[in-house]
Amino acid sequence: MHENTKKELIEKIKKLKKEKNAIILAHCYQNLEVDEVADYVGDSLGLSQLAAKTDANIIVFLGVYFMAETAKILSPNKKVLIPNINSGCKMADMLNLQKLREFKSQNPNTPTVCYINSTAEVKSEVDICCTSSNAINVVKSLNSKKVLFLPDKYLGSWVAKNLPDVEVITYPGYCPIHYSITTEDILNAKKLHPKAKVLVHPECQQEVTALGDFIGSTTQIINYTIKSDKKEFIIVTEKGVVDRLKRDYPEKEFILVSPKACCPDMKLHKLEDVLYSLQNETNEVKVNENIAQKAIIPIEKMVAITK
Repeated sequence: MHENTKKELIEKIKKLKKEKNAIILAHCYQNLEVDEVADYVGDSLGLSQLAAKTDANIIVFLGVYFMAETAKILSPNKKVLIPNINSGCKMADMLNLQKLREFKSQNPNTPTVCYINSTAEVKSEVDICCTSSNAINVVKSLNSKKVLFLPDKYLGSWVAKNLPDVEVITYPGYCPIHYSITTEDILNAKKLHPKAKVLVHPECQQEVTALGDFIGSTTQIINYTIKSDKKEFIIVTEKGVVDRLKRDYPEKEFILVSPKACCPDMKLHKLEDVLYSLQNETNEVKVNENIAQKAIIPIEKMVAITK
């Protein structure tokens, strides 16, 4: 994009934001250019919670669809827009209501823990939600010998490893981007950067997390690099995290573990899409009122135990 065109787009978006009392939320896997118009940049639940506390009339969510749904659940009276309607999540799509009910029927009377990376419909029929940063504490809080964990089997297996007294039965879903990262990718990066700390997202396969010096959510990984006195880090999660760290902390070195660690769905939102969506209020995200009322309960339960 030509620099003048980009500058013009940014100015138009910022002007429209003020006129329409809108806020723009950008997930940290997004293209860097959208940060220039975003009010908040972060991970999905945190963004939705921030938006709910504002007096904005419109929320423009630069993330994937389930994230915009969560924003709508937490802000039912606000209009939520997603600039590119095709921005979906392969992992969230692996589980629907019918599959959830089948999974639960195979393990009756067992508490269900649902990763926030799931649809509103799925959230509406589980006991409690979790994020990648609080999953262990959420499962622990249930005081149950057995739990069902969905939809991410790798985050579930990470929880199981940390809570050996709990039987964690996982649904066979996964994030294709984190799944694509192999032990070979990490070993190759370590050969080139032997002093680097390896920071891994728990959506990765177990043999990959086993090679990590630190395992954590995107926010936890970012915070680790900020607080650490080390200068080199191999980042084992999506490319957007590396892009932002390189921009914000040029005195340190951040190595993307593999070029495969790039989510095409997260990269769909362009500045042109943001402007068009805000101008025309297109791609509004709506959640059935009954589903929304049910889905907010497991989210609130999670928030209550992780405060």
